[in-house]
Amino acid sequence: MEATVAFYRALGLSPGDSSRPGNWVEMPAEAGMLGIHAAPAEDAGSCEIAFETDESLEDVSARMLSAGFEAGPVVDENYGQSLRLRDPDGVGVQINRYDRELYT
Repeated sequence: MEATVAFYRALGLSPGDSSRPGNWVEMPAEAGMLGIHAAPAEDAGSCEIAFETDESLEDVSARMLSAGFEAGPVVDENYGQSLRLRDPDGVGVQINRYDRELYT
């Protein structure tokens, strides 16, 4: 949990309430909340999470690298740009920066 919280903190979320045993933590964000729950090892990496940001993905990538996490390349998409990462549990995380004029 500690490494996972550090990963999402580097993405810009802040830890909120958590359970006393430490098997879940809430990470509030400006427009919602991510709830992280401990899972059995055989379930690690079984989903992908996507976030939308208006921040430069190059800045997000640099921040993640400086926090000690690997970051893939910023990719131009037909809707804007994306950046893919893996959290410490192997969960795929995609950060999207949308350019609404490209697809609306």
